[in-house]
Amino acid sequence: MNKEIELLRIFRVTAECSSFRDAAVRLGTSPQGVTRAIKRLEEHYGEVLFHRTTRQVRITAFGEGLLEQVRPALERFEDLWRIPGADQQASLSGTVRITAPHSLGTRAVLPALERVAARHAGITLDVRLSDRVSNPVDEGIDVGIRVGFMRDSRFVARKAADMRLPIVAAPRLIKKVGVPEGIESLARLPVTAAVDINTGRPWPWHFKAGHQWTPTSPAFIADNADMEMGAALAGIAFAQLADYMAAPYIASGKLVQVLEQEGPPAWGLYVYRPQRGPVSGRVRVVFDELRAAVGSLPVLR
Repeated sequence: MNKEIELLRIFRVTAECSSFRDAAVRLGTSPQGVTRAIKRLEEHYGEVLFHRTTRQVRITAFGEGLLEQVRPALERFEDLWRIPGADQQASLSGTVRITAPHSLGTRAVLPALERVAARHAGITLDVRLSDRVSNPVDEGIDVGIRVGFMRDSRFVARKAADMRLPIVAAPRLIKKVGVPEGIESLARLPVTAAVDINTGRPWPWHFKAGHQWTPTSPAFIADNADMEMGAALAGIAFAQLADYMAAPYIASGKLVQVLEQEGPPAWGLYVYRPQRGPVSGRVRVVFDELRAAVGSLPVLR
């Protein structure tokens, strides 16, 4: 059984890296050892787990499905194997620096940190909310939340939830201008545009089959997702929002979802931490609470 667990652990680490060489560095073994382990798993399952090129590896659809099962199983095993009381009280003091998008600040980060503060008064919580693409390692970030999977081998990332992107509007706006019949009809309707603060350009709206549409004549422009949602609630424009923001208002009838059949596949919400050797107790506590908080966010039913 130990050999099988080790093979799955190698698979998990490899899936989080861009190449077998990077995985080998993280695991403290050779690229050949990683290759042999992945080959054994592929022979066992009768499926290819990674597409290989000379420069990188890319996980297959079967591999993604297996990874979703392997991660929680290995994490449960690691929790069971951890010695009770191994985290000394001294490790539950000091500063933990956290980053997340602005839209998750009061919805996930604050509830999680309220629980941390109540249980561990010695931990100082340093929160830096930002929608800008940054370098967490250079900025000394201990724990972060990110939309979309991280393959950077410098990080350990755990999926905490799925996020959908509904298109919504207030009932009074729909009564005034009607329901869009298709993606193309959005160009004739008042819509919001979310500014990508990294580029200064509007983010595209996402739809099924990888289709994207970028507003060219928006009625409302903002660099903050809550402002976008406010515009939708006020009946100013249609908006594409994260479901953890829109779901409660859809449920109450204050927002109406449109073009449901055109929605893209769900995106992952990940909690991550830089790979810096042994994890201190204070970082583990914050990491676990953030995962639980993100996992409890509202979702579309």
